Formats: sequence, C-alpha cells, structure tokens
Amino acid sequence: QVQLVESGGGLVQPGGSLRLSCAVSGSTLDHYAIAWFRQAPGQEYEGVSCISSSDGSTYYADSVKGRFTISRDTAKNMVYLQMNSLKPEDTAVYYCAADQDTQKYSWSWDLLYQYDYWGQGTQVAVSS
Repeated sequence: QVQLVESGGGLVQPGGSLRLSCAVSGSTLDHYAIAWFRQAPGQEYEGVSCISSSDGSTYYADSVKGRFTISRDTAKNMVYLQMNSLKPEDTAVYYCAADQDTQKYSWSWDLLYQYDYWGQGTQVAVSS
C-alpha cells in the first residue's frame, strides 16, 4: 500500500518561503509521478506542480511558475515543494498525490482524477 504524508506547512507572511515535504512509503518513488495539489478556502482542487519519475520532467501551474520548485530525492523517497515569494492567494491545504503512470504531459498533468493516492494535506497560510 502506497502512503503519502505531507509536512512543512504553516503560517508565513507575504513574500516569505516554505518548504513542503511529501514522504512516500510502501513503494519506491521511481515508480510514481508525484504532484502537488492545493485547495484554497471555498475553491476546488488546483494542480500546483508535478514531477515525473520516469525522466524527472517538472510542470507548474502558471500561478506559481518562477516561485515554486518541485524536486525529489529518490534515495529517501521524498518529494519537496520549495515555495518562495508566497502570496495570500497561495493560502490553501496542500496535498501530494501519486500516480503509477510515470509519464506526464504539460497538457494533462494536473487532471485530478488520474492520481491514485493522496496524502492528508498540510495547511499553508500566507497572511500579514
């Protein structure tokens, strides 16, 4: 059974930074594509970023491009989301999700229902 556990969320002022972690257990990370989604108050899930296990390709939502960086450490079965220059609009519960389809594409990586496993989420609040 694949399990995902997010951590690293918290309260930060606008312009600040946070690093989210996603610990993957039950399988090796190289067999999954890992994505970060978020759900802001009153809104639907939004794809934030994705990293493919097959070739390491990364994808980002336009709203976070240039500010967020996704990375992985396959030896530790960890995926990270470095979030810089945070804005109030980034306030949300952030989830990591895994899909056994390791190949992702720029036009489809953020389709919600293709991801088979989800973590419980970690809260990020950006407020002054």
